[in-house]
Amino acid sequence: MIPVERHQQILALVSERGVVSIAELTERLGVSHMTIRRDVQKLEEQGAVLSVSGGVRSADRLAAEPSHQTKTALFNEEKNAIGRYAAQHIPRNSCIYLDAGTTTLALARELLNREDLLVVTNDFMVANLLMEASDCRVIHTGGTVCRENRSCVGESAARSLRHLAIDIAFISASCWGPRGLFTPDEDKVTVKQTVSDVSSKRVLLSDSSKYNKIATFLALPLRCFDSIITDSQLSAAGRSALGEGSWELVLAE
Repeated sequence: MIPVERHQQILALVSERGVVSIAELTERLGVSHMTIRRDVQKLEEQGAVLSVSGGVRSADRLAAEPSHQTKTALFNEEKNAIGRYAAQHIPRNSCIYLDAGTTTLALARELLNREDLLVVTNDFMVANLLMEASDCRVIHTGGTVCRENRSCVGESAARSLRHLAIDIAFISASCWGPRGLFTPDEDKVTVKQTVSDVSSKRVLLSDSSKYNKIATFLALPLRCFDSIITDSQLSAAGRSALGEGSWELVLAE
């Protein structure tokens, strides 16, 4: 049996049962324990499954983007730690992009005393905060309004980014893993891809609760990023999987 066939059978079993032991997969597929471990590792890198002690389970799938109101109540200490760390590493007179999200909003709160920055964003909450409480120059992308997330998405938002040269893009994620950033909202993909293209440096900002979750659309592969800033609650497996990439991995506290 070739690897692709084994992968299909593993996925079918995991989909049917939720969790399957390594021992059962070894017996059913007639291969060694190490072969199954390699198969599971490959599927985990693709975001299709998650390893658990002695077995494998289906990956958590995000069906819809949580609303801004829902996200503001979750993991605030972790988001604040991420925002503080990121703010400390923004050079003076930079042009930065703050993606839509509550983690980038936490970063924006750390920039209220910065008068030297030009901030580009598609997030209304970020733009309003900086307009009212900072001396930063602010550009909002405009675009199709996403009411639930208080932001703009789609081709019109992406179009406004194409004529810019951004020093650092701080990009958010509702779910991510070794394969990259995923989103259930296709209109967000073109914005993230465009800002990645026009930025000299790309930084992923996301708390660890979103790690190893997937959604329908792959927005950006992880190799696009120069840095990943998450929190210290990232699992040991996550630290191991991400520690070997070309990016800098930061666990903010």
